[in-house]
Amino acid sequence: AILEAENSSLFLFKGGPRDAVKWSVDDDKKSLAALQVVLNTHADSLKAVKGCLNVKRIVCGACQDFKIVVTLNAADNGAWEASKFAPEADILAAMGAIAGVSAVETQTYTIMDV
Repeated sequence: AILEAENSSLFLFKGGPRDAVKWSVDDDKKSLAALQVVLNTHADSLKAVKGCLNVKRIVCGACQDFKIVVTLNAADNGAWEASKFAPEADILAAMGAIAGVSAVETQTYTIMDV
């Protein structure tokens, strides 16, 4: 399995695994600003996840992606998964409630330096 083969870090797009959404340029990119508020509201909770190495935000202006990335030690993923990746459900609900936001999704994957 990938997780067993990697002794480095598990890279999770969360809130989740990868939280990724599409935002709209309408209304002077109001949905993008609202997404940032959601991240700001939950950043401390994400950073408090056991084994968290960092939390990052990725925004693509060309394709209107907004992603929250949580990187943690692979050994700590099981405990976070058992908690249903909390606070992911709250983050996804908040993101999905924003006018102009679509394609709310999550993804889990590994990453390593080469």
